[in-house]
Amino acid sequence: MSSTPYVITQPQARELLDQIDVPQILRKLFRDLAAGHAVQPAQQLVEFPQGAGDFINYLGVLAKDGVYGVKTSPYIVREQGPLVTAWTLLMSMQTGQPLLLCDAGELTTARTAATTAVAVDALAPPTAQRLAIIGSGKVAQAHLHYVKGLRAWQSINLYSPSLDGLDAGAKARLTGLDPRLTLVSSREAAVLDADVIMLCTSSAGPVIDPSTLSKPALITSISTNAPRAHEVPPHCLNAMQVFCDYRVTTPGSAGEMLIAGEQHGWDKDSIVGDLPELMSEKVQRPAYDRHVFFRSIGLGLEDIALANAIYRLQH
Repeated sequence: MSSTPYVITQPQARELLDQIDVPQILRKLFRDLAAGHAVQPAQQLVEFPQGAGDFINYLGVLAKDGVYGVKTSPYIVREQGPLVTAWTLLMSMQTGQPLLLCDAGELTTARTAATTAVAVDALAPPTAQRLAIIGSGKVAQAHLHYVKGLRAWQSINLYSPSLDGLDAGAKARLTGLDPRLTLVSSREAAVLDADVIMLCTSSAGPVIDPSTLSKPALITSISTNAPRAHEVPPHCLNAMQVFCDYRVTTPGSAGEMLIAGEQHGWDKDSIVGDLPELMSEKVQRPAYDRHVFFRSIGLGLEDIALANAIYRLQH
């Protein structure tokens, strides 16, 4: 007996995500992964012929919730610039039927930022006061949303190359996100004496050089679809305490980890810990004798956990 999945559009997903505690859902997910109640395969990259783009499949199983799923995200090369979309399909492990088909744009933004927030909460010094954000788009704004209450931030500096192109209204909307937020004119000004630096860009190459920072900081970095994308110079990994979202899969996809392993003698076994280990208290909060680097590539399980939470809201 076939069934038609509920289809959730991007505006619906945005509205429903506001009704759930996204970081808490992710914490539970990482604890389940540590306990063997969830499965996270490596992401699957498939290239289109003739350089027309690619798609990435993000898979995952949440056995305790009785669901599995896949997010599929194409990167379509066009003259007017690449097109990136994403859809998440949630399936029942009991009936084998599709439950939900959700435009994953909002899910991706929320889970990317909330995963960083979970890491910041687990890794940042309890006394951290100075937050820097590089990037100003939706993902950067979502990062601010999820981390603004995690520490007693005294200052929040935001820099993006695109700030110069924003009108006064757009700048006012940004500064209206938090009274402590200041838009600064250079990345150097943004990261000056920062305790936590969140890189929230779609850059294919380095955004900051950790070796130029004035003191040890927590640096967080996310992924984009560009091949081997990375936001820090790969050779810097050797000088930092490295954490990631999931040590089984991240080193095989994260651009700076691949390059550091091939060209700079970095070993993925030097990763100090991942989120399942942090959430199950198998690794300790780092000492800040040198920089701490957290890298997430985005896990299918994160999308599936949020899709499942949205589905449960409806049922």
